[in-house]
Amino acid sequence: MGIVAHKPTSPGRRASTVNDFSELTDKKKRPEKSLCERLPKPSGRNHHGRITARHRGGGARRIYRRIDFKRNKDGVVASVKAIEYDPNRSCHIALVEYEDGEKRYILAPLGLGVGDVVESGPGVEPKVGNAMPLKNMPPGMNVHNIELNVGQGGRLVRSAGGSARLMSREGKWAIIVLPSGEMREVRAECRATIGQVGNVDHQSLRWGKAGRMRHRGRRPRTRGTATNPVAHPLGGGEGRSGGGRHPCSPSGKLAKGTRTRSPNKASNRRILRRRKSKRYGQLPSPKR
Repeated sequence: MGIVAHKPTSPGRRASTVNDFSELTDKKKRPEKSLCERLPKPSGRNHHGRITARHRGGGARRIYRRIDFKRNKDGVVASVKAIEYDPNRSCHIALVEYEDGEKRYILAPLGLGVGDVVESGPGVEPKVGNAMPLKNMPPGMNVHNIELNVGQGGRLVRSAGGSARLMSREGKWAIIVLPSGEMREVRAECRATIGQVGNVDHQSLRWGKAGRMRHRGRRPRTRGTATNPVAHPLGGGEGRSGGGRHPCSPSGKLAKGTRTRSPNKASNRRILRRRKSKRYGQLPSPKR
């Protein structure tokens, strides 16, 4: 992948950079119609029609590509037909065709190209693009699209440039280190795909102007201190004010210092090292 900075013909163009999409097979190729479906635009609303996620709405129309996160077609070799753009995620996707004629989309790892062969199953070769259970992988491999429960499909490490490392195995559990620095246990029967997710320079893109965020469906945010007192707890006051209290949402919920992870998740027991330990030192392992 390469990043292109255009000539500064306008203030928005001066500050923005774009992807040159050099990894794609054909920039004008239409997606596989049998693997596409219409993507609704809830605009942050729930099934009652009430806004539960603010600052969402508008944006370019998108068609959803069904991705094979399970990689459960064992014993059948598939060849890569194309590397395509997906507007629903930060990484690129690969169109693969199996020997029996079935086509599927998978996440395109770094280094996978047209004509390459990928497989899935317990006894496949540990190379980029192949999917297998963690118990069959040699330790030290970089993996992505990791399952949390057996047969559930990949849930971890699916964004552009992401990769986790398989450290070791202890009995029926495998220990992996996630890109955030979190170390956790995952069942050894869970599947993962070998390699790093492609489109690694996505994090280096600069959007440059507000319009590109509107294209993504992100509406403007208004500072609480800039609103009227009837609209926000931080609003009102003469001139510019600090709000007079800790940052919070329009409903009064504090924005800082609260836990973001649910304490009732059963998977929390399998965390050996929290992600914050990279900056604040290693935290003690949770009691089991």
